[in-house]
Amino acid sequence: MFADDTKIWTKIKDTGDSDLLQQDLNTLMEWSKQWLLAFNTDKCNVMHIGHDLPMVYTMSDGNNTIQLKTITVEKDLGVYTTNDLKPTEQCIQAARKAQSVQAMIKRQFKIIDKEDFGIIYKTYVRPHLEYCIQAWSPKLQKDKILLEKVQRRATRMVKGFKKLPCETRLTKLGIYSLERRRIRGDLIETFKILTGREHVNHSKFFELPDVTSGLRGHSLKLFKPRCRTTVRQNFFSLRIVNEWNKLPQEGSSVNMFKNRLDRHWQDMGI
Repeated sequence: MFADDTKIWTKIKDTGDSDLLQQDLNTLMEWSKQWLLAFNTDKCNVMHIGHDLPMVYTMSDGNNTIQLKTITVEKDLGVYTTNDLKPTEQCIQAARKAQSVQAMIKRQFKIIDKEDFGIIYKTYVRPHLEYCIQAWSPKLQKDKILLEKVQRRATRMVKGFKKLPCETRLTKLGIYSLERRRIRGDLIETFKILTGREHVNHSKFFELPDVTSGLRGHSLKLFKPRCRTTVRQNFFSLRIVNEWNKLPQEGSSVNMFKNRLDRHWQDMGI
């Protein structure tokens, strides 16, 4: 038996909070001894997010007490999480993986037409650029450009497309930019949450204004609260508010919403 990806966390404001966390760790170790499911203390780490207080935590390994190592980046379920919660490292790793697969494709295929590209790129390259993207959607322009470069290089592999402008290549291939796909995905998920198609309480994500009558656009406009940090501004529940409020009245079904969204962007020249 294995206990992979086990996490324990709490808000740390003073040493009292740190002591409570250490007590929880001790309780966890007692549980592991009782159920003979030992933790590998060499793989256990501590990450401080939002503070640099000199907190130390320990775990017992048999008769030894081991101090846990403090880290600044950790790969968890395929996503790199850093102590500043910025997605730059994840963008670098995602672009590196996608480029590696792209290089392998170039070695294996001498000629790639539009149909082959649609299958190969969407199956083997783009998933690396969008894996769990809802959690680490890039905010910095340099991170966005890094990911877009991978797609631009990929579209140049299509026969006869190498010298065409990037926008022309995307249009001919019928694909969006990665940034547009991220926004589109967020808007669709927002529609599902607000219309009750997801089994979550929309108030946990969004705040509806007290008065919506008389406002232009649709009837489900959202209120955007102020944020103290730029990291918080990039969370899903906040980054999508401005884009959502720009839309006309939403449709009655998910497919209708998608169609109206695409037509709205086309009318706006986006």
